[in-house]
Amino acid sequence: MKRVVIASNNEGKLRELSAILAPLGFETVPQGALGVPEAEEPHHTFVENALAKARNCARHTGLAALADDSGLCVEALGGAPGVHSAYFAGRLGTRAERDRANNALLLEKLEGVADRRAHYACVIVLVRGADDPEPLIAEGHWHGEITDIGRGKGGFGYDPYFLLPALGRTAAELTAEEKNRLSHRAIAASLLAAKLRGGA
Repeated sequence: MKRVVIASNNEGKLRELSAILAPLGFETVPQGALGVPEAEEPHHTFVENALAKARNCARHTGLAALADDSGLCVEALGGAPGVHSAYFAGRLGTRAERDRANNALLLEKLEGVADRRAHYACVIVLVRGADDPEPLIAEGHWHGEITDIGRGKGGFGYDPYFLLPALGRTAAELTAEEKNRLSHRAIAASLLAAKLRGGA
């Protein structure tokens, strides 16, 4: 089960997942290359949405499928934007335009707020088939805080405003290699690989 379909059309996510999973022995195929339509994500938790995406992908391809559902959770906003991170400010525009709108709304909601603690959460689900009764599930968290000044040109989404105090840099200022070693997605992928090696 080394070849898996990644249930995503997000270029940034595909790039990161492929880079993280390659050293772990996975050959990844994006769902778009196989004509898989995007799944609905109506749920209120990362794990439910990831499961829905993975099962949808496996159902259309007959192959093992891996899905990631992730987002930014801000303490002062009660965990928002959470599962709604990608469309926090709405669904209009290109991905880059939505990213700008999402970040602008985030800063607006945090104006005058002292508590800037936040974390990225990621749940990765691997199903061997569409009806797999025992999907492998791994979760990762990456803690930081929200800064008012965006910095860096790497990453995507909220990365320019996600400050890592211990490093003094935002996620967007990290190299791709650094991010793929430290991020919530990297942590979840590593845990998933450990489960696979353990025969879980």
